[in-house]
Amino acid sequence: MNTLIAVPLVCLTGVVGQQPPIGDALAVDSVLVTLIDQVEVPAQAEGALVALNVREGDQVTAGQELGRVDDLDARSSAKQFELEADVARREAENDLKVRFAHKNAEVAKAELRRAEESVKQFSRAVSGSEIDRLRLTAERTELEILQADHEFAVAKLNYGVKQNAYEFALEALSRRAIAAPIDGVVVQVNRHRGEWVKPGDAVLRIVRIDRLRAEGFLLHSNLAADPTGRRVTLTVDLPGKKQARYPGKVVFVSPEVNPVNGQVRFWAEIENQDGKLRPGIRGRLAIE
Repeated sequence: MNTLIAVPLVCLTGVVGQQPPIGDALAVDSVLVTLIDQVEVPAQAEGALVALNVREGDQVTAGQELGRVDDLDARSSAKQFELEADVARREAENDLKVRFAHKNAEVAKAELRRAEESVKQFSRAVSGSEIDRLRLTAERTELEILQADHEFAVAKLNYGVKQNAYEFALEALSRRAIAAPIDGVVVQVNRHRGEWVKPGDAVLRIVRIDRLRAEGFLLHSNLAADPTGRRVTLTVDLPGKKQARYPGKVVFVSPEVNPVNGQVRFWAEIENQDGKLRPGIRGRLAIE
């Protein structure tokens, strides 16, 4: 008789039969099919639930929008930040002041150079005060270049700030959507259109059924080698289809041995090709 072991509901449990393994095969007499993935899909923003596009039993894919929280304010904010970012981008790309400052400096230096050359040829051609004025103008244009470069750099930084604010607004807008995190089936709808939700409120529950878990126990004495990666076959009796078989493979074997019964916990992932294998069904598992 098999020893009964208490395990969590989220396991596929079973105990190896007392018969020794035949060749390289191991048999688990009784297993329980359960879920690998199930997700409570929460709201990520506060507001009225203005759309809910699915019902219990609907198949959904990861990333699919299932519902939406009122996003009128968030859309308005995102549009405002988009316009501000566009203005900042144009200013960051506008280097006219920098180019004008450099041209102005070239002209001022040329005037000063011509005046100084005239003085060398004719000492009284240009007065000393005029030379001083031209030299001061040339120096001022050099400072204007520095100022223009500074303003241009600030404009680039301001564009970065505005762009970051715009991206943050888009992220806030995206949080108004309630999206499926995994492929699966909607099994529970907790909230309905028009209800007020807060961040963290569970709106839906989704379970993955294309792949299920088989978790159970093997006698350590039967493990001549690590069975991780070995193929398995799960056999179950379904309505209208006896001895239905589903393939899979062992993905984990615990390094710990139960000192009382000498058993080792393991689990396998089972491919639910036709979608008819359901959590809660008991069956038999053969490890090849």
